[in-house]
Amino acid sequence: MDYTLFTAAIVFLTSGLCVGQSVLPPGPLTGAIGGRVKFTTTLSPPAKPFVSVSWTFNRVNIITSTTVNITNADHKDRISLDRTTGSLELWNLGLRDQGEYRVSIIPDGALELQGATTLDVYVLLSAATITSPPATLIAGISSTTLTCEAAGNISSIQWIKDGLPLCPSNNITFSVDNRTVHLSPVQRIDNGEYDCLVSNPVSNRTASHNLTVNFGPQNISIDGPLAASTGYRVSLSCSADSIPPATFTWMFNRTETGVNNTLYIIERMEALHIGNYTCTATNNITGLKDSVVHKLRASSAAPMWSFALMVTSVLGVGLLQL
Repeated sequence: MDYTLFTAAIVFLTSGLCVGQSVLPPGPLTGAIGGRVKFTTTLSPPAKPFVSVSWTFNRVNIITSTTVNITNADHKDRISLDRTTGSLELWNLGLRDQGEYRVSIIPDGALELQGATTLDVYVLLSAATITSPPATLIAGISSTTLTCEAAGNISSIQWIKDGLPLCPSNNITFSVDNRTVHLSPVQRIDNGEYDCLVSNPVSNRTASHNLTVNFGPQNISIDGPLAASTGYRVSLSCSADSIPPATFTWMFNRTETGVNNTLYIIERMEALHIGNYTCTATNNITGLKDSVVHKLRASSAAPMWSFALMVTSVLGVGLLQL
Protein backbone atom coordinates (compact mmCIF):
# COMPACT_ATOMS: atom_id res chain seq x y z
CA MET A 1 0.00 0.00 0.00
CA ASP A 2 1.19 3.50 -0.82
CA TYR A 3 2.59 5.10 2.37
CA THR A 4 0.73 8.40 1.81
CA LEU A 5 -2.62 6.67 1.38
CA PHE A 6 -1.92 4.52 4.44
CA THR A 7 -1.16 7.61 6.52
CA ALA A 8 -4.30 9.34 5.26
CA ALA A 9 -6.39 6.34 6.26
CA ILE A 10 -4.93 6.42 9.76
CA VAL A 11 -5.77 10.15 10.07
CA PHE A 12 -9.38 9.53 9.06
CA LEU A 13 -9.73 6.65 11.51
CA THR A 14 -8.29 8.61 14.41
CA SER A 15 -10.41 11.67 13.59
CA GLY A 16 -13.61 9.62 13.46
CA LEU A 17 -14.46 11.03 10.01
CA CYS A 18 -15.59 9.29 6.86
CA VAL A 19 -14.44 10.32 3.41
CA GLY A 20 -16.39 13.38 2.28
CA GLN A 21 -17.80 14.07 5.75
CA SER A 22 -17.85 17.73 6.81
CA VAL A 23 -15.63 18.76 9.71
CA LEU A 24 -18.23 21.37 10.71
CA PRO A 25 -21.59 20.58 12.35
CA PRO A 26 -24.76 21.46 10.44
CA GLY A 27 -25.70 25.14 10.53
CA PRO A 28 -26.75 27.75 10.59
CA LEU A 29 -24.92 29.33 13.48
CA THR A 30 -26.47 32.43 15.00
CA GLY A 31 -24.93 35.54 16.48
CA ALA A 32 -25.94 38.97 17.71
CA ILE A 33 -24.68 42.29 16.40
CA GLY A 34 -21.66 43.24 18.47
CA GLY A 35 -21.34 39.70 19.81
CA ARG A 36 -19.10 36.77 18.96
CA VAL A 37 -19.41 33.30 17.48
CA LYS A 38 -17.15 30.26 17.25
CA PHE A 39 -17.01 27.90 14.29
CA THR A 40 -15.96 24.73 16.09
CA THR A 41 -14.72 21.80 14.02
CA THR A 42 -15.30 18.18 14.96
CA LEU A 43 -11.56 17.45 14.94
CA SER A 44 -9.30 16.50 17.81
CA PRO A 45 -5.74 17.86 17.95
CA PRO A 46 -3.55 15.66 15.72
CA ALA A 47 -0.22 14.13 16.67
CA LYS A 48 1.45 16.40 14.14
CA PRO A 49 0.32 19.99 13.44
CA PHE A 50 -1.82 20.59 10.38
CA VAL A 51 0.13 21.64 7.33
CA SER A 52 -2.39 24.39 6.64
CA VAL A 53 -5.75 25.71 7.76
CA SER A 54 -7.71 28.05 5.52
CA TRP A 55 -11.06 29.78 6.05
CA THR A 56 -13.17 31.58 3.45
CA PHE A 57 -16.24 33.79 3.81
CA ASN A 58 -18.56 33.85 0.79
CA ARG A 59 -15.63 32.32 -1.14
CA VAL A 60 -13.24 35.12 -0.17
CA ASN A 61 -10.24 34.06 1.90
CA ILE A 62 -10.25 35.52 5.41
CA ILE A 63 -7.31 33.62 6.92
CA THR A 64 -4.76 31.08 5.79
CA SER A 65 -2.39 29.59 8.32
CA THR A 66 0.73 27.65 7.38
CA THR A 67 3.98 28.65 9.01
CA VAL A 68 2.52 32.15 9.22
CA ASN A 69 -1.01 33.59 9.31
CA ILE A 70 -2.30 35.64 6.41
CA THR A 71 -5.48 37.50 7.42
CA ASN A 72 -7.92 39.46 5.29
CA ALA A 73 -7.91 43.17 6.17
CA ASP A 74 -11.68 43.17 6.85
CA HIS A 75 -11.22 40.52 9.55
CA LYS A 76 -7.96 41.62 11.09
CA ASP A 77 -8.11 42.12 14.86
CA ARG A 78 -11.46 40.36 15.16
CA ILE A 79 -10.74 36.69 14.41
CA SER A 80 -8.83 34.01 16.25
CA LEU A 81 -7.75 30.65 14.83
CA ASP A 82 -7.19 27.55 16.93
CA ARG A 83 -4.60 25.76 14.86
CA THR A 84 -4.87 22.53 16.86
CA THR A 85 -8.47 21.90 15.73
CA GLY A 86 -8.94 24.40 12.91
CA SER A 87 -11.74 26.17 14.82
CA LEU A 88 -12.31 29.87 14.13
CA GLU A 89 -13.71 32.54 16.46
CA LEU A 90 -15.14 35.80 15.11
CA TRP A 91 -16.22 38.79 17.20
CA ASN A 92 -17.62 42.30 16.85
CA LEU A 93 -20.25 40.81 14.58
CA GLY A 94 -22.19 42.89 12.08
CA LEU A 95 -24.83 42.16 9.47
CA ARG A 96 -21.99 42.12 6.94
CA ASP A 97 -20.78 38.86 8.51
CA GLN A 98 -23.84 36.87 7.42
CA GLY A 99 -23.14 34.23 4.83
CA GLU A 100 -21.28 31.02 4.09
CA TYR A 101 -18.07 29.99 5.85
CA ARG A 102 -15.82 27.22 4.55
CA VAL A 103 -12.75 25.61 6.07
CA SER A 104 -10.03 23.61 4.35
CA ILE A 105 -7.56 21.68 6.50
CA ILE A 106 -4.56 19.74 5.21
CA PRO A 107 -3.22 17.31 7.80
CA ASP A 108 0.41 16.22 7.76
CA GLY A 109 0.64 13.39 5.22
CA ALA A 110 -3.12 13.05 4.75
CA LEU A 111 -5.98 14.09 2.51
CA GLU A 112 -7.62 17.50 2.69
CA LEU A 113 -10.50 17.92 5.16
CA GLN A 114 -13.31 20.32 4.40
CA GLY A 115 -16.38 21.78 6.02
CA ALA A 116 -19.01 24.42 5.37
CA THR A 117 -21.69 26.19 7.37
CA THR A 118 -23.61 29.46 7.41
CA LEU A 119 -23.91 32.31 9.89
CA ASP A 120 -27.03 34.37 10.56
CA VAL A 121 -26.57 37.64 12.46
CA TYR A 122 -29.48 39.21 14.32
CA VAL A 123 -30.15 42.57 15.91
CA LEU A 124 -30.91 42.23 19.62
CA LEU A 125 -34.58 42.94 20.26
CA SER A 126 -35.51 45.96 22.36
CA ALA A 127 -38.42 48.21 23.29
CA ALA A 128 -41.29 45.75 22.77
CA THR A 129 -44.70 47.44 22.93
CA ILE A 130 -48.38 46.66 22.48
CA THR A 131 -50.46 49.43 20.96
CA SER A 132 -54.23 49.71 20.69
CA PRO A 133 -56.46 52.50 19.37
CA PRO A 134 -57.71 54.70 22.22
CA ALA A 135 -61.38 53.90 22.65
CA THR A 136 -64.03 53.08 25.23
CA LEU A 137 -64.90 49.44 24.60
CA ILE A 138 -68.37 48.05 25.24
CA ALA A 139 -69.02 44.31 25.25
CA GLY A 140 -70.93 43.03 22.25
CA ILE A 141 -70.66 46.36 20.41
CA SER A 142 -67.07 47.61 20.09
CA SER A 143 -64.08 46.17 18.23
CA THR A 144 -60.36 46.73 18.73
CA THR A 145 -56.89 45.59 17.67
CA LEU A 146 -53.72 44.90 19.63
CA THR A 147 -50.46 45.31 17.73
CA CYS A 148 -47.10 44.03 18.97
CA GLU A 149 -43.90 45.78 17.87
CA ALA A 150 -40.21 45.63 18.78
CA ALA A 151 -36.96 47.07 17.48
CA GLY A 152 -34.82 44.39 15.84
CA ASN A 153 -35.26 41.21 13.79
CA ILE A 154 -38.43 39.48 14.98
CA SER A 155 -38.53 35.75 14.26
CA SER A 156 -41.65 34.83 16.20
CA ILE A 157 -44.46 36.40 18.21
CA GLN A 158 -46.54 34.64 20.85
CA TRP A 159 -49.63 36.09 22.52
CA ILE A 160 -50.56 35.39 26.13
CA LYS A 161 -53.73 36.40 28.02
CA ASP A 162 -53.80 36.22 31.80
CA GLY A 163 -50.90 33.77 31.76
CA LEU A 164 -52.36 31.38 29.16
CA PRO A 165 -51.78 31.13 25.39
CA LEU A 166 -54.24 33.27 23.41
CA CYS A 167 -55.96 31.23 20.70
CA PRO A 168 -58.25 32.15 17.79
CA SER A 169 -61.98 32.04 18.54
CA ASN A 170 -65.28 33.28 17.17
CA ASN A 171 -64.31 36.89 17.89
CA ILE A 172 -60.48 36.68 17.94
CA THR A 173 -58.35 36.55 14.78
CA PHE A 174 -54.62 36.98 14.13
CA SER A 175 -52.76 38.64 11.28
CA VAL A 176 -50.60 36.43 9.06
CA ASP A 177 -47.40 37.55 10.79
CA ASN A 178 -49.05 37.25 14.23
CA ARG A 179 -48.25 40.88 15.05
CA THR A 180 -51.89 41.94 15.33
CA VAL A 181 -54.83 40.51 17.26
CA HIS A 182 -58.28 41.64 16.14
CA LEU A 183 -61.20 41.35 18.57
CA SER A 184 -64.62 41.87 17.00
CA PRO A 185 -66.79 42.40 18.87
CA VAL A 186 -65.11 42.46 22.25
CA GLN A 187 -66.74 40.37 24.96
CA ARG A 188 -66.77 40.44 28.73
CA ILE A 189 -64.24 37.59 28.90
CA ASP A 190 -61.78 39.65 26.82
CA ASN A 191 -61.02 41.78 29.88
CA GLY A 192 -57.53 41.16 31.22
CA GLU A 193 -53.79 41.45 30.68
CA TYR A 194 -52.35 40.68 27.27
CA ASP A 195 -48.65 39.89 26.77
CA CYS A 196 -46.76 39.52 23.52
CA LEU A 197 -43.47 37.62 23.56
CA VAL A 198 -41.22 38.55 20.63
CA SER A 199 -38.10 36.54 20.00
CA ASN A 200 -35.29 35.73 17.63
CA PRO A 201 -32.44 33.23 18.04
CA VAL A 202 -30.37 35.64 20.15
CA SER A 203 -32.89 37.55 22.30
CA ASN A 204 -36.48 37.93 23.45
CA ARG A 205 -38.64 40.69 24.88
CA THR A 206 -42.11 40.90 26.43
CA ALA A 207 -44.69 43.69 26.35
CA SER A 208 -47.91 43.92 28.38
CA HIS A 209 -51.22 45.69 27.86
CA ASN A 210 -54.31 45.77 30.06
CA LEU A 211 -57.56 45.67 28.07
CA THR A 212 -60.73 47.01 29.69
CA VAL A 213 -64.07 45.95 28.24
CA ASN A 214 -67.06 47.69 29.79
CA PHE A 215 -70.10 45.47 30.36
CA GLY A 216 -73.16 44.98 32.51
CA PRO A 217 -74.84 45.22 34.81
CA GLN A 218 -75.39 41.45 34.81
CA ASN A 219 -76.40 38.84 37.40
CA ILE A 220 -78.02 41.37 39.71
CA SER A 221 -79.20 39.99 43.05
CA ILE A 222 -80.30 41.04 46.55
CA ASP A 223 -78.91 39.22 49.56
CA GLY A 224 -81.01 39.43 52.73
CA PRO A 225 -83.70 37.72 54.81
CA LEU A 226 -87.06 36.87 53.27
CA ALA A 227 -88.74 37.48 56.62
CA ALA A 228 -87.92 39.50 59.73
CA SER A 229 -89.43 39.94 63.18
CA THR A 230 -90.60 43.25 64.54
CA GLY A 231 -87.89 45.21 66.29
CA TYR A 232 -84.92 43.66 64.52
CA ARG A 233 -82.35 45.31 62.27
CA VAL A 234 -82.60 44.19 58.64
CA SER A 235 -79.86 44.54 56.02
CA LEU A 236 -80.40 44.05 52.29
CA SER A 237 -77.35 43.98 50.01
CA CYS A 238 -77.54 44.47 46.25
CA SER A 239 -74.79 43.31 43.86
CA ALA A 240 -74.21 43.05 40.11
CA ASP A 241 -71.39 42.13 37.75
CA SER A 242 -70.33 45.31 35.97
CA ILE A 243 -67.33 47.21 34.62
CA PRO A 244 -67.14 49.94 35.68
CA PRO A 245 -68.88 49.14 38.99
CA ALA A 246 -72.59 49.83 38.82
CA THR A 247 -74.41 52.51 40.79
CA PHE A 248 -77.46 51.43 42.80
CA THR A 249 -80.84 52.92 43.69
CA TRP A 250 -83.58 51.45 45.85
CA MET A 251 -87.37 51.61 45.68
CA PHE A 252 -89.85 50.40 48.27
CA ASN A 253 -93.26 49.41 46.95
CA ARG A 254 -92.46 51.41 43.77
CA THR A 255 -91.57 54.55 45.69
CA GLU A 256 -88.09 56.08 45.56
CA THR A 257 -86.26 55.77 48.86
CA GLY A 258 -83.29 58.06 48.25
CA VAL A 259 -80.88 55.20 49.11
CA ASN A 260 -78.12 55.15 46.48
CA ASN A 261 -75.65 52.48 47.57
CA THR A 262 -75.37 48.71 47.75
CA LEU A 263 -76.90 48.44 51.22
CA TYR A 264 -80.45 49.14 52.30
CA ILE A 265 -80.72 49.19 56.10
CA ILE A 266 -83.89 48.96 58.19
CA GLU A 267 -82.75 49.90 61.68
CA ARG A 268 -85.89 48.56 63.39
CA MET A 269 -88.34 46.30 61.59
CA GLU A 270 -91.96 47.44 61.75
CA ALA A 271 -95.15 46.41 59.97
CA LEU A 272 -94.80 49.39 57.66
CA HIS A 273 -91.55 47.90 56.29
CA ILE A 274 -93.26 44.83 54.84
CA GLY A 275 -93.33 44.85 51.03
CA ASN A 276 -91.25 44.79 47.85
CA TYR A 277 -87.74 46.23 47.71
CA THR A 278 -86.45 46.94 44.21
CA CYS A 279 -82.75 47.42 43.54
CA THR A 280 -81.74 48.96 40.20
CA ALA A 281 -78.13 48.74 39.00
CA THR A 282 -76.92 51.19 36.35
CA ASN A 283 -73.70 51.22 34.30
CA ASN A 284 -72.95 54.81 33.32
CA ILE A 285 -70.61 53.75 30.47
CA THR A 286 -72.69 51.08 28.74
CA GLY A 287 -75.92 52.94 29.49
CA LEU A 288 -77.52 49.68 30.60
CA LYS A 289 -79.51 49.03 33.76
CA ASP A 290 -81.14 46.05 35.42
CA SER A 291 -83.45 45.56 38.41
CA VAL A 292 -84.35 42.86 40.88
CA VAL A 293 -87.18 42.67 43.46
CA HIS A 294 -86.88 41.28 46.97
CA LYS A 295 -90.09 40.57 48.90
CA LEU A 296 -89.77 41.07 52.66
CA ARG A 297 -92.48 39.70 54.93
CA ALA A 298 -93.09 39.67 58.66
CA SER A 299 -91.95 36.74 60.75
CA SER A 300 -93.83 35.48 63.83
CA ALA A 301 -91.16 32.98 64.82
CA ALA A 302 -89.19 33.90 67.92
CA PRO A 303 -85.46 34.29 67.45
CA MET A 304 -83.35 31.31 68.53
CA TRP A 305 -81.69 33.22 71.33
CA SER A 306 -85.13 34.16 72.77
CA PHE A 307 -86.27 30.50 72.66
CA ALA A 308 -83.10 29.32 74.38
CA LEU A 309 -83.59 31.89 77.14
CA MET A 310 -87.16 30.70 77.65
CA VAL A 311 -86.08 27.04 77.93
CA THR A 312 -83.38 27.97 80.41
CA SER A 313 -85.90 29.89 82.53
CA VAL A 314 -88.35 26.97 82.58
CA LEU A 315 -85.61 24.53 83.56
CA GLY A 316 -84.51 26.91 86.31
CA VAL A 317 -88.01 27.12 87.74
CA GLY A 318 -88.33 23.34 87.68
CA LEU A 319 -85.07 22.89 89.57
CA LEU A 320 -86.17 25.37 92.23
CA GLN A 321 -89.41 23.47 92.72
CA LEU A 322 -87.44 20.25 93.22
